[in-house]
Amino acid sequence: MRLVTTIMLLNRKALSIRSLCTVFALATATMVQAQDNSPYSRYGIGNLVPNTNINLRGMGGISAAYADHLSVNFSNPASYARFQTILEERSQQMASGRVLLDVGLNIENRTLREPNQPLKFTSGNASFSHIQLGMPLRKNWGLSFGLRPISRISYKVNRTEKLFDGITGLPLDTAITQFNGNGGTFLPSIGTGFSIGNLSVGANLGYLFGRKEFSTRRALLNDSVSYLNSVHSNNTSFGDLFFNGGAQYRITLRDKKTFLTLGLSGNLQQEIKAEQDVTRESVSNTGFADTVFHQRGINGAVTYPASYTGGFVLENLIGNTGSFLVGADLVQNKWNNYRYFGATDSVQDNWQLRLGSHYRPNAKAGSYWSNVTYRAGVFFGPDYIKLANQVPIFGLSFGMALPLASSRQFGQYQFTVINLALEYEQRGNNDNQLKENMFRISLGLN
Repeated sequence: MRLVTTIMLLNRKALSIRSLCTVFALATATMVQAQDNSPYSRYGIGNLVPNTNINLRGMGGISAAYADHLSVNFSNPASYARFQTILEERSQQMASGRVLLDVGLNIENRTLREPNQPLKFTSGNASFSHIQLGMPLRKNWGLSFGLRPISRISYKVNRTEKLFDGITGLPLDTAITQFNGNGGTFLPSIGTGFSIGNLSVGANLGYLFGRKEFSTRRALLNDSVSYLNSVHSNNTSFGDLFFNGGAQYRITLRDKKTFLTLGLSGNLQQEIKAEQDVTRESVSNTGFADTVFHQRGINGAVTYPASYTGGFVLENLIGNTGSFLVGADLVQNKWNNYRYFGATDSVQDNWQLRLGSHYRPNAKAGSYWSNVTYRAGVFFGPDYIKLANQVPIFGLSFGMALPLASSRQFGQYQFTVINLALEYEQRGNNDNQLKENMFRISLGLN
């Protein structure tokens, strides 16, 4: 009996159109309902979200050299060549293959505090991680497409200050300033990867789009004089084609039980078309607005910088089903070249080192936990945002792959996994004006 690639796994009994629509509806709902407040998201393109799927996050985010049959590593499209196929015995041509649906959800808890101050601010956030579909086209040739977020902008900060006369030094009015920001960046893409011998190469083509909405509202408080409030807003939308690619090279080391894979992925610097609206208003307490300046449709560009990731994975097979894996990635981002309508921002070139491993025991009959994959990782490096001082980032992760049994008609051909990742990230230290601690629970369904 065979696995029929597209027909059987996308059969209404196996994966109905209704279930796909439900996944998209849940993903959209989580994006709409996301609540967050991070002043760091004011800079660059905002807070960068993890750029790997859920199982890789459990291993510190390593991705350059990783590939398997049960997930879509969209961070390196060369991995698409490893999608599972079943071959005809005589012709060695593909008879069937495994279609993958890889979808994820993030739940975050973020705490902000000033160093050496007791006060803190805590916010929660649920957000869509990714949705990706992968399928083999032929032996050593795969295709994948999907949607994922790249960054998120979300902050609301109030500042109260007393104004003084510059000559006499006498106190004047109290000024209240509110800073608001919303938006984010998304990337729908389609990609392919194929291998010749031990070498796999791949590329993704997508459409990078997003928006940045900034506003500053300032009010003056006085016992005898009523002032108009000033509102400055800057709304930008951008979008353009986006390319990234990668390569992997797999080496058999010993007894066909140990494998070393080297990987490289990344993108070149790209110009993204953008359009901006700028408004300056005076607003009364009753809501009356007097527009002082308004300009729409200002054309420009956002320069998205180059990024490169190189790494390795060393895997040793244990018995028939088990394995032990260790890997490392070094990420280099050229954010010094970032431009927003020709202007620089408080960003810098940065790097990040990611280390991860997994352990999958050799499965034993009747033992569920011997079929579970256990993962752990660590990552660290400077943030791409730089204010008065460099902002360090340090994180730890732990994950598990929990297989589910299927009672469906085609269950013997299906394999469903819940991927769970727990991440702790510390951003900033006592040398920075703001420290940010974040705990993230990520849930993936493959």
